Amino acid sequence: MKPGELIGCHDCGCLYQWQPLAVRERARCGRCQLELYRWHASGPTKRTDTMVALTLSAVLVFIVAQCFPIVTLQMAGMSSGVTLPQAVAVLWGEGMGVIATLVLLCGIVFPGLELSALLYVALGLRRRVRVPGFNLVLRTVQGARHWAMTEVLMIGILVTVIKMTSLARVVPHPGLFAFGVLTILCALVMRYEPRALWALADRQVPQPDEVGQAGHAHHHEPRHDHQPPAELIACDTCGLVNRLEPGAHQALTPKEEARTNTHCCRCKASLHRRIPHSIGWTWAMLAAAALLYIPANMLPVMYTQSVGGTEGDTIMSGVRLFWNTGSKGLAIIIFIASIAVPVSKLLALVWLNGTAQLRSRAAPLARTRAYRVVEFIGRWSMLDIFVVTLTVALVRFDVLAAITAGPGAIAFGCVVILTMVASAQFDPRLIWDPIDSYGEPQHA
Repeated sequence: MKPGELIGCHDCGCLYQWQPLAVRERARCGRCQLELYRWHASGPTKRTDTMVALTLSAVLVFIVAQCFPIVTLQMAGMSSGVTLPQAVAVLWGEGMGVIATLVLLCGIVFPGLELSALLYVALGLRRRVRVPGFNLVLRTVQGARHWAMTEVLMIGILVTVIKMTSLARVVPHPGLFAFGVLTILCALVMRYEPRALWALADRQVPQPDEVGQAGHAHHHEPRHDHQPPAELIACDTCGLVNRLEPGAHQALTPKEEARTNTHCCRCKASLHRRIPHSIGWTWAMLAAAALLYIPANMLPVMYTQSVGGTEGDTIMSGVRLFWNTGSKGLAIIIFIASIAVPVSKLLALVWLNGTAQLRSRAAPLARTRAYRVVEFIGRWSMLDIFVVTLTVALVRFDVLAAITAGPGAIAFGCVVILTMVASAQFDPRLIWDPIDSYGEPQHA
């Protein structure tokens, strides 16, 4: 970006002027403290080379992780081992299509889509060209990243392995180590934000139709901005500040604005001052999640079949079992991920959405920080779903021992997805709207 070019804060809507940073310096929003951008030691060429190397490595390791067995269980002369795709197939064959679909999407499809799309873009940027479908591909990366849960899957694998050591002999396979390496590589790849890649592409290969579209201003000393003027809208997708015709959206109701066909001049995404119908959709998702949370905890998530009979385990009974058998660490992990996190997320979102609807002016910074915590912890509730999937697929020893998924797992999986959709629908800028006043955009 060039000095003086405008950037928008995703969480509160402030506008700032971009300026070069000193070594190791970071620019933060002066109001909500969100990191806007940071200093990079390497130039654009070295950054794209590193990105290509990391994403290519991640794609190759991803293929290994999906194709090789994770572990094998050995019990009484019998053995059972599966890959992640095979585990999905086992669940599907048992009629647990909802759980199988969740694991397929969050553990295979979205991570693979994110890595392959990012590699496609990175190879183009390395040659200083915009690959065909550049905007669509980066938007795909942005969407897939929200639902790709490789790190949660890895913790689920470790929990399953530790859990199985008390039942059978566990033999690790290349898939286990590949998932460990993949988790590290994905954490490194996550540093390459789609918004930063759009800005990098603009610097290397500017688009003619963007000239004069984004807002610009003069260079000032850093201080925080107020609500942006009516004719400036920051794109929620790529972050570009677009200048609209004066009054273009100013007189529209939220319902009318949701139907407008104004698009970002860079990524072509629809432009809206706030997420359309944010509060209503958030309430709907929260209500559905709260209703499903009851059967998720009351119904068994797994059935264990052995020579002694069949026994159903709920989430809480599983926590008690780990605790009573000496695996207190696992009990705490399962309790936090499967009980504490969903309840905390539901309560936090009810608080955030309720105060936003009432246009409360109280503690906006604390509420914004709570929103960020909710966004961060939401995916970790999928841990129990991954553990159930792997356990069901591995423990298949005919009449000696077998585990099947229960209806509680379906309800719990739906709770996780609904709460994640609710947090995605909630617009954190609504927190700041009641206390905003208009002013000139300033410098970050």
